[in-house]
Amino acid sequence: MAAVTRGSVGLVRRLLCEQYRRRCFRCSRSSVQFSSRLLHAASVRYGPILQFKLSDIGEGIMEVTVKEWYVKEGDKVSQFDSICEVQSDKASVTITSRYDGVIRKLYYDVDATALVGKPLVDIETESSPELTQEEDVVETPAMAHDEHTHQEIKGLKTQATPAVRRLAMENNIKLSEVVGTGKDGRILKEDILNFLSKQTGAILPPAPFQEIRPPPAAAAAPKSPPAAMPQAPPTPKPVFTGKDVTQPLTGFHKAMVKTMTAALKIPHFGYCDEVDVTRLVALRAELKPVAEGRGVKLSYMPFFIKAASLGLLQFPILNASVDEACQNITYKAAHNIGLAMDTSQGLLVPNVKNVQMLSVLDIAKELNRLQALGASGQLGTADLTGGTFTLSNIGSIGGTYAKPVILPPEVAIGALGKVQVLPRFDSAGQLIKAQIMKVSWSADHRIIDGATMCRFSNLWREYLENPACMVLDLK
Repeated sequence: MAAVTRGSVGLVRRLLCEQYRRRCFRCSRSSVQFSSRLLHAASVRYGPILQFKLSDIGEGIMEVTVKEWYVKEGDKVSQFDSICEVQSDKASVTITSRYDGVIRKLYYDVDATALVGKPLVDIETESSPELTQEEDVVETPAMAHDEHTHQEIKGLKTQATPAVRRLAMENNIKLSEVVGTGKDGRILKEDILNFLSKQTGAILPPAPFQEIRPPPAAAAAPKSPPAAMPQAPPTPKPVFTGKDVTQPLTGFHKAMVKTMTAALKIPHFGYCDEVDVTRLVALRAELKPVAEGRGVKLSYMPFFIKAASLGLLQFPILNASVDEACQNITYKAAHNIGLAMDTSQGLLVPNVKNVQMLSVLDIAKELNRLQALGASGQLGTADLTGGTFTLSNIGSIGGTYAKPVILPPEVAIGALGKVQVLPRFDSAGQLIKAQIMKVSWSADHRIIDGATMCRFSNLWREYLENPACMVLDLK
């Protein structure tokens, strides 16, 4: 009995010792975790969460479309890092951060409409006694689709757009190793693709396409008796597998809806004529190599634009605008003549500013710049606004006649057809080959009558049929 009691006491003692050691281990581990938490809290302290609001981007724009997010919730950002790209009715804008911190909330999805003055993202800023909530959005107007950014690499600034940087990052390419061919050494998308092809010989796959897929071939027809003629199996009809796609109107397409809806309220009247540009064709052929020697591509359009500006000096009402109530006419001092362009983003109308002060060569230089920006989708707000008169070159895509639509608040527009070699009679009654171009005018009939439009067109035609006459009126 005594032995059993001593054994029981020993068992209880061992159990109590084991329980004490476990408690000591838990206390030690809790102390280590608590010390670690204190150390972490002492090293990283976060400040308040600030609402990043979309500020006014000018031109009376109250809403934009979110085209792309460069960050996601939980990402850490620094000052001047790109956050997202938004697109208004007129241009694209890259939004950059003013704070160092962590993105906690994105208020909009891609292709959603963001309102000016409303929160765009929430940023949890790092704690700092000097931090104050300033203007929440830093906006950089973009020429079009992407904004140029800079990155410090070994003391030099590598210039590239966010899309180009993203392409380089996806392919593990260092921008410092790529030679930029753009302006001021800017790295273009083509530079990245060329660098990638030289390194790996990779070729981008073609875009996927839908095709008409016939169903599986039917089983072979059973053999007919030897005496019967064999019958050909029925040919299955192809089945079209394509589907309709519905997309919301955004960006420039949405702007076109607004502009054309307002244009339909204007009472249009049309006037058509033809111009013999035989002498102009010869003059342009003579001046083209001279312009190319100065690095300028010379087309017919600079002559058309300059002739229109000279005509507007004689008929200033065509370079005017009228208010919505049609009570006041504003005569524009500057001749900002727009050129309708068919681009990948849709119909855009950039304009050449102050044509009345430019030479034909100056106009050609500006057109080269605008056409290059339009082809790359980088036309900015300054290029697309402020027009006073418009010409649409439908001849560049094979057109002859058109009924152009006035772009409010302008009051006149012209559509230029293609140049054709047609038979005509000269002053002596002889049949000759002539270079003929058709022109179609539209004007606001509330303030412009047919006689005024006709006289302007006759003067414009005279300048083009006798280009030497322009020299007398050039200033």
